[in-house]
Amino acid sequence: MPKKKKKYKLKWKNLIAVLIFLVAFIFLIKSGIDLINYYIDTNKTNDEIKKIEDIVTIDEITDNDQTEIIEPTEEIDEENPYWDYIAMNLINVDFTELLTLNNETKGWIQVNGTNINYPFVQTNNNDYYLTHSYDKSYNQAGWVFMDYRNDTENLDQNTILYAHGMNNQTMFGSLKNILSSTWYNNTDNHVIKLSTPTENTLWQVFSIYHIETTNDYIQTEFQTDAEYLEFLNMLKTRSAVEFDTTLNTSDKILTLSTCYNKTDKVVMHAKLIKREARN
Repeated sequence: MPKKKKKYKLKWKNLIAVLIFLVAFIFLIKSGIDLINYYIDTNKTNDEIKKIEDIVTIDEITDNDQTEIIEPTEEIDEENPYWDYIAMNLINVDFTELLTLNNETKGWIQVNGTNINYPFVQTNNNDYYLTHSYDKSYNQAGWVFMDYRNDTENLDQNTILYAHGMNNQTMFGSLKNILSSTWYNNTDNHVIKLSTPTENTLWQVFSIYHIETTNDYIQTEFQTDAEYLEFLNMLKTRSAVEFDTTLNTSDKILTLSTCYNKTDKVVMHAKLIKREARN
């Protein structure tokens, strides 16, 4: 009897060992497949970016009689970089070729001090472009997209752009740069430029941070001025560094959001300070 009992235990030990091996093997195969798919999608994204760069025309334009400076409601010190920002040139993008590639193209975004210099798109949900590239092919790298609730022709109080934080620094992968002192100490980086088929705009950054994933900063409209002011103050207070930027309920803001890691987000907020209607 003792010998039989010993053999019985040995069989179970062998079975457990085989199961552990199989689980590890399956995990290894899955990891390998994921790595291959990531490599393939990354290459496809790089090819897509190169294709776009080859066909797009981006011009810097000086102010004209269509330019509107968003006047601050509070007095701003003459040494404040705001005065340098509103003197900056806007960008003007020719969307003719881009719209033939993707008819859901809504604009172009350029963020100083990062690699972010892409067209952005919009569809009727916030899921599709998490897994589809600019040409609408399936791609886990996704693309830069605007919240489906927003409208570039009639700006909401909060316009939101999303993209994956890719490890190769494409899409919003370089947005993590904003959390470094090198980025922050260069005040020329504290602006975002947008171009859409109807207008070109300039935005002044007022808050940057990484935070545990939450949806409290992606509200687009507000019922009262008091509610909106409370929201603006929350965003400004949350910033990892201090920006000498005033905010009021007449301001339109822009929000960029991406993954910092599996549990946190990197977020940037800026307010509209200059706009110019396109002919």
